[in-house]
Amino acid sequence: MSTLPACPQCNSGFTYEDGDNFVCPECAHEWPRQATELTEAAKVYRDSAGNVLQDGDTVTVIKDLKLKGSSGVVKMGTKVKNIRLVDADHDIDCKIDGFGAMSLKTEFVRKV
Repeated sequence: MSTLPACPQCNSGFTYEDGDNFVCPECAHEWPRQATELTEAAKVYRDSAGNVLQDGDTVTVIKDLKLKGSSGVVKMGTKVKNIRLVDADHDIDCKIDGFGAMSLKTEFVRKV
């Protein structure tokens, strides 16, 4: 099941497809499907040093990160292997030894 993009003008999530266009029923804005596909493919993830990140990379945490809902801390210098990039509030999904599954922001990691 594919998710349709939000309207670029009013940010409504109720868009629908009409031929080769997307249409927003709230503000009546129409835009071509090709323009949306190009902007989604152009998303580039960069680490704190500006290096381009890709799925499967190994990164290092650059500062101590407190864990929400726990008293644990991910220490600076912790290596994270085999990252997965996602388009969410946190850019990286990964597993850290001793902590388990976690989401990180790219601004707190550096590519190894």
